Amino acid sequence: MPVPVAPHSEVDVLVIGAGPAGLMCANALANAKVNVRVIDKRAARVAAGQADGLSPRTIEVFQSYGIAERLLKESVQVHQAAFYNPSPSGGIELTSRTQDVVAPSARYPFECALHQGAIQAIFIDSMKPLGVEVEWSTLPTSIEICKDEHVLMDPASHPVRVVLQKLDAPEGQLQEEIVYAKYVVGADGAHSWVRKQFDITMDGEQSDFIWGVMDMVPDTDFPDVRNKCLMHSNNGSILLVPREQDRLRVYVQLENKDIVDPATGRVDKDRMGPDEMLEVARKSFSPYKISPTTGFLWWTLYIIGQRVASQFSVKNRVLIVGDACHTHSPKAGQGMNAGVSDAHNLAWKIALVIRGWADLSLLSTYESERRKFALDLIVFDKMYSTLFSGKPLTQENSQGVAPEHFLKIFKQFGGFTSGIGVHYEPSIATLDKNQELASGLVIGERFPPYKFIRAADAWPFEIQDLLPADCRFKLLVFTGDFSDPLQNARVESMVATMQKPESFLNRYATSSKGAENSRFDITTISKGRKEGFNFLQFPTLLRSHWSKVFIDDIDVTGSFGGKGYSYYGVGQEGAIVAVRPDGYVGAIAPLDHIEDLDAYFTSFMTAAV
Repeated sequence: MPVPVAPHSEVDVLVIGAGPAGLMCANALANAKVNVRVIDKRAARVAAGQADGLSPRTIEVFQSYGIAERLLKESVQVHQAAFYNPSPSGGIELTSRTQDVVAPSARYPFECALHQGAIQAIFIDSMKPLGVEVEWSTLPTSIEICKDEHVLMDPASHPVRVVLQKLDAPEGQLQEEIVYAKYVVGADGAHSWVRKQFDITMDGEQSDFIWGVMDMVPDTDFPDVRNKCLMHSNNGSILLVPREQDRLRVYVQLENKDIVDPATGRVDKDRMGPDEMLEVARKSFSPYKISPTTGFLWWTLYIIGQRVASQFSVKNRVLIVGDACHTHSPKAGQGMNAGVSDAHNLAWKIALVIRGWADLSLLSTYESERRKFALDLIVFDKMYSTLFSGKPLTQENSQGVAPEHFLKIFKQFGGFTSGIGVHYEPSIATLDKNQELASGLVIGERFPPYKFIRAADAWPFEIQDLLPADCRFKLLVFTGDFSDPLQNARVESMVATMQKPESFLNRYATSSKGAENSRFDITTISKGRKEGFNFLQFPTLLRSHWSKVFIDDIDVTGSFGGKGYSYYGVGQEGAIVAVRPDGYVGAIAPLDHIEDLDAYFTSFMTAAV
């Protein structure tokens, strides 16, 4: 009998791993109409436990894909943090309560808590109507990249060969498939198979801190059980995170001798279960009491490892995201958020290259931007987890962690932990020029929220909702006061320049009509008063549709608005801001020097064929 031949297939992007980072990437690519497949060796999504905290910036990212509404509906909002420290009379006492998110420009000034399986379900349900479903019980067994440089530099090639094994294939059916991909995204966790196949090292160290985690519905007299709670006691540290459906996550610091197998130096789960962990927690909770009402919903043990992959990319064809390229403690709640942001950063770049809109070199900015963030995160995490795990300051321990110092650090790094303050250094994707034209914006940081009034109907809009993650660059034209003759002339001249054949707007125009095929989306933001404003006065380039003109004015109820120009630091002369598809400020240019935008887009865009 002839030997059955494994079927061959081609795909634009193969995502290996269907955790939050992998699903985020697959969902973003599916929305961009990219031919994507996502596989996972597990039989189904996570049912309980795992990561559960989403930062304000991550909620903004969800909103840019139209999936924040469900997240907000299903999750718990965490608005307040409580700090407990040793009481002179023994046990613990409340030291202070403060705002959980210390990031003034956050659109969502809180964290969301929801178990990982529910977060995965949001992505899975978002992708399904787009024809993308997770291929569970599918294991990669080999991966190799073509060594021919000509093939690697050809954007139409499929240079990555992956052999897949179907673990649930019915008897008699072929279990193997050979996939040829343009790109492979490794989102397969801290023990990443993809990373190991290319001998990418994880650089860093393992800390001495061991923690246990339990999910439960508690029976307790502790007054801050529905706030995030950071607790230092003479018996160790505890972190509490309120969860959906009355649940509570308890992180408890443990002693090495109780858990580590001396022969291997590794955590041995047989040495301590949730009941023993709860007893350790109760010592720190005193004088309060806590018990699970319906048993433990999920639990685990771990040693904090703080490591970053030596590289995030192999030939710009295989790229790793999430825990596959950085690991850190859960204390600052950065794990899932960092992975989701990795995928958000990468997906639009892959989509533009696949569409033929951008050069392969754009993919190099994924590693330069996200690895720098990961290294910064590890530095912060070492300091934060050491403070959190350290012994508290007491009369007996003069070298301990002072409550006011811990609170100061908590507030000081709010911009970092919220994801709001993430900053990308200058590259072909961020032009470090003309910052003074919009001093309230930061080139390389996300575009902050503000409400403007739509000129045609006085409908207030949050500007972030005008910046969806749809692979288009948003050109925000701050025209200044168009009724001023000098400013009017400046705007008309800018429009004339932008309509020249050699302008980036025409050089990189796509032949097919329709919003989803356009590389640029122009929104006009003018000064003026809604009562006497005529949006039809603008050149048609600045009002491609009646809904594209906004004014910086107070809303009809007099409640908000009218200070957007000053908030963004834009002067009377106006400015044009190029916002990347991921919502980050890529470039700023004066209205009378559009050549700066020509230079910016020329550095990575490819002309329409």
